[in-house]
Amino acid sequence: MPGPKDIDGSVGVPTFYGAELRWQREQAGMTQQQLVEGSFYGYSHLSEIERGERRMPLDLAEHVDRALKTDGFFTRRCEDVRRARRRGHAPYFEQVLEVETKALSIEEWSSVLLPGVLQTEAYARAVVEATHPLESPDEVATKVNGRLSRARLLDGAPKQPLFWVIMHENVIRQPLLGAAEMAEQLAHIADSAQRRRIVPQVVPGNAGPHPFLTGMTAIMTFADAPALVYTEGLHSGEVIDDPALVAEYRRSYDLLRAFALSPGASLAMILSAAEDYRNGTQPPWLERG
Repeated sequence: MPGPKDIDGSVGVPTFYGAELRWQREQAGMTQQQLVEGSFYGYSHLSEIERGERRMPLDLAEHVDRALKTDGFFTRRCEDVRRARRRGHAPYFEQVLEVETKALSIEEWSSVLLPGVLQTEAYARAVVEATHPLESPDEVATKVNGRLSRARLLDGAPKQPLFWVIMHENVIRQPLLGAAEMAEQLAHIADSAQRRRIVPQVVPGNAGPHPFLTGMTAIMTFADAPALVYTEGLHSGEVIDDPALVAEYRRSYDLLRAFALSPGASLAMILSAAEDYRNGTQPPWLERG
């Protein structure tokens, strides 16, 4: 039976922390199951921490320090890991960063901006600079890199999570960038759809009133945990786990599909919009000033 996969602690703070945790545990001659005994956590949770995939809760860090006699090392450093993990992201987005990689499906609605996981560097930079006009170039770069790092959700194998995104037509017609860069952005989304990494749908501009008229919403489902909903405003976000509320969001999202074009027709619209940008034929009222 092959041994555990090596952890490259040089990748970042979470993997360094996880590699040190595994080393200390193995030096003590303990299995993951033995180490978590007496805590409120399972060995699979500890395994994900060792791989740098999950944050260390403070109470578990305190338990580990007692069990391994590490003089408070993991308790003192767990906040460093938390800050490193959310670098480039707002604190309220931290829970989403942790759970989205474990989701079976993510179904997102975007009425104003393209989903962060689908943004090119140019688009992400334009959004960050517009919403954080007083931040330094280094701070902007950190936020942009944080957004781009989430694209790994669509690059791994197996093809999970299933990412279903419904966008309003205004999102793809609104030129946040110059024509060439907008064409590149839409081609990137089309490529993700053609590679079967996302399922896109577009709500036409003439669809009229429909569920989710405002805001951004994502519904996440999991194999071993209840579904969650994440909603976001300009400078705030909320994770909703109340089953009744999650069911309401689920129902509204299903109704929204009825207002959207089919995935095939939506992809054709995205490709057509990209070609319009390349040819400079987007409607005059949408031309970049």
